[in-house]
Amino acid sequence: MAFQSLLLQEQIFAIDIGATNIKFSHVNEQGHLLRAVRRRPTPYPCTPGRLVEFLEERIAKSGARRVGVGFPGEFRDGHVIRPGNLSRPGGVTTEIDSALDAQWRGFALQDALCQASRREVRVVNDATMAALGCIEGYGVELVLTLGTGLGLALAVNGQLQKVRDVGAEVFRDGKTYDQSVGERARAADEAHWNATLADVVVGFVTEFSAATVHLAGGNARRVVAAEFDHLPYRIVINGNEAPMRGAARLFVA
Repeated sequence: MAFQSLLLQEQIFAIDIGATNIKFSHVNEQGHLLRAVRRRPTPYPCTPGRLVEFLEERIAKSGARRVGVGFPGEFRDGHVIRPGNLSRPGGVTTEIDSALDAQWRGFALQDALCQASRREVRVVNDATMAALGCIEGYGVELVLTLGTGLGLALAVNGQLQKVRDVGAEVFRDGKTYDQSVGERARAADEAHWNATLADVVVGFVTEFSAATVHLAGGNARRVVAAEFDHLPYRIVINGNEAPMRGAARLFVA
């Protein structure tokens, strides 16, 4: 029993916070999954205190002493800059609540989780964590995470670059990127969603001069590869495990 406890301590507990679900898994230091990915519905209204309590319970049960977390909004230096869809009190189908949004802005989530769990916790933007799980380390690599909304990360020769949170930006016809290629758009018309995604990829590749595009996140499995055959750059479709693998790289010296 003591040996099993020591093994758990050496593992890394990966948490990928989404606007619809929160995913969990144990990975080793190389990022290989040691258990199947589990998920729980994201608790709404999702105040900072409620999320910290929700995650702390699962971190305690994990037995791991290191925890990597992906946050679904703009996140920098341990603090929430913008909370994205977590500022919607009833989830993505509801409007942003200004009071809830204000609670999140500037919140020191990383420190709060460290103090509540008494574990070593590192938090980054969710697209950043997914990028760590799929970039190859050379050239300009663009990572798009496809889920409830759209996330974006950029790496140059394996080094992640600072980029804006694009989900709430207007893409076309008055609709944001989240609205255009998020889950609701996919569920309404998957063929149109695939075609729109190809246009989104072209736009960001042009902006960032990327040579490789990684598609990750829960909806990457729904991508029709043929939609990208005409494009003169590599498209790599990653599985939903990329953020889990990326959590391990948060602890690479």
